[in-house]
Amino acid sequence: MANNLPNIFGFSPLKGGSATQEEPEGERTECLVCALDLREDDTYLGYKICPRCRFHYSMSAGERIESLVDSNSFREINRSLISLDPLSFASAKPYNSRIFQDQQRTGLTEAALTGTASIAGTRVMLIVLDFGFMGGTMGCAVGEKIALTFERATKMGLPTVAIITSGGTRIQEGALSLMQMAKTTVAANRLNQAGIPLITVLANPATGQAYGSFANLADIILAEPGAIVGFSSLRVIERASDLPLPLESHTAESHLRHGMLDAVVQRTELRAVLGVLLDLLETRYKLSNFDEGIGYVTGIPRPQAWESVQLSRHQSRPTAADYMSRIFGQFVELHGDRSYGDDPTVISGLGQIAGQTVAVIGQQRVSLSTGDAGSESRTAPEGFRKAQRAMNLAAKFSLPLVTFVDTTGPDLSEAAEERGLGNTVANTMALMSGLESPTISVVIGQAGSGGALAFGVADRVLMLEHAIYTSVSPEEAAEVIFQDASRAEEAATSMRLTARDCLDLGIIDQVVAEPPNGAHSDPDEAARLLHRAMVSELSALQSMTQKKLERDRYKKYRSMGEYSSRIRVKIAKEVNSLQNLVRAGWERLPRKRRSQPAPEYTIEQIMKNGSLYGVDD
Repeated sequence: MANNLPNIFGFSPLKGGSATQEEPEGERTECLVCALDLREDDTYLGYKICPRCRFHYSMSAGERIESLVDSNSFREINRSLISLDPLSFASAKPYNSRIFQDQQRTGLTEAALTGTASIAGTRVMLIVLDFGFMGGTMGCAVGEKIALTFERATKMGLPTVAIITSGGTRIQEGALSLMQMAKTTVAANRLNQAGIPLITVLANPATGQAYGSFANLADIILAEPGAIVGFSSLRVIERASDLPLPLESHTAESHLRHGMLDAVVQRTELRAVLGVLLDLLETRYKLSNFDEGIGYVTGIPRPQAWESVQLSRHQSRPTAADYMSRIFGQFVELHGDRSYGDDPTVISGLGQIAGQTVAVIGQQRVSLSTGDAGSESRTAPEGFRKAQRAMNLAAKFSLPLVTFVDTTGPDLSEAAEERGLGNTVANTMALMSGLESPTISVVIGQAGSGGALAFGVADRVLMLEHAIYTSVSPEEAAEVIFQDASRAEEAATSMRLTARDCLDLGIIDQVVAEPPNGAHSDPDEAARLLHRAMVSELSALQSMTQKKLERDRYKKYRSMGEYSSRIRVKIAKEVNSLQNLVRAGWERLPRKRRSQPAPEYTIEQIMKNGSLYGVDD
């Protein structure tokens, strides 16, 4: 089916690379899509949205600013920059005349309107491209205005919001127009390197040079519903295709499904969403240090291994989304891996815990066929790349990172391998292990193999009382060891997979109690207990220097599998038994054979040898 969206702009963006007004738009009297009477409708008058079908009509740069910023807060900058026909471009209508015509009609000096403003109380730099001025294309003046705005934002430390309505190239400025992609990119890089937030909003249309440069370098990318989005214009795509394009081809919704956007946001909600994001990215509060030990849960009885396996798989057990909604305030979910897709088994975003902004990643149990909550799910390469985006945000803005681990393992399909499964697992693990920010990982259900570990290389690893941590499932282990999957319960006991077992082995740092009968019996209480433990750990981590954090994290994982203090205690018990056995055997030898005392083996000797069974008889 062809994409036959109505021409709501009154412009032709592809005629000579610029826009020409075909008819004055003015205020519409009825919706072009559903024919609703729009006269005196507040939603249409304020936001240019049909209240019935929610179709988003075009807005000028001035109208967008008025709908987004706090009252009377916008102050324009760089207004004097205008295009001067650098190539003396020859056409039926002189380039300077077209520029002057659009200046008269729009009241703008160029296609970009830049300045300072405040959004929901946060001061920002603002860049707004106006499609009504030469199709919102980036000539030299537009590129210069955008670069100057980025530079000023970097100098002043102000977050930047860019609203993109642009299409095609400014043909009248030739290769100089093309070079504005590089100019705005290097300026945006400076902003990013300074650790300053950049948020872009893709409106209708958002194509061409602006989309292919600074717009896609943002920390957060939002889009309006139904917006035409992509590097090439819809008309170019249609010309290159032998078949009619699908209805939603090249739309914001299609890009969201393919992992290129964080969210599609209604224009009426955009100011509130931007306000929350700016607040989260600008917050610099830190938790004060709690008293040592608060949040630690002691005296938890050791459950049977198979009981924990069953409870960790309970259909009603709280998921990552359940804990996120109960623990974090102002949580904003971010979608996509900016590469291929949006894995529903991974949720990522920004939120607040006890006033502290944190980056959050959660492995969500969903059925890949239905999308509904399920007992198991496997993380795809897109999920690992999505997690990497959240980790990079944590690194850029010095935010603590919290992960919720709950997966039976990675997606082991051939398609996942072809999309780089091993590479994404390794890189996710490497990125998390090298973060300069405090990290906390919580095992809330099943932690299966590398799919779990990639999200669990943290400064502090917490584990709910009835969660499990395994290299393979008990059924798989029973199949390999006993050639009988029905002996999974027996295998589970030997695998030492419970939270208490993992604590004894030094794999985790704390066991968090669940309500009686398991977390599913009272999700609110389970979240309260976990919240308390997380706040205690986070406050303790934030009292440490970055150097100590990194040193302790390296030491922690470097020593995994060595004989730690916990294992030394267990070895000591076996050493004592061994010594008693040796003495008893020595006493039974004939006196003439006992010319020397019975041999004594130290723990260090046995640990150096690596095994109790390696000691000579």
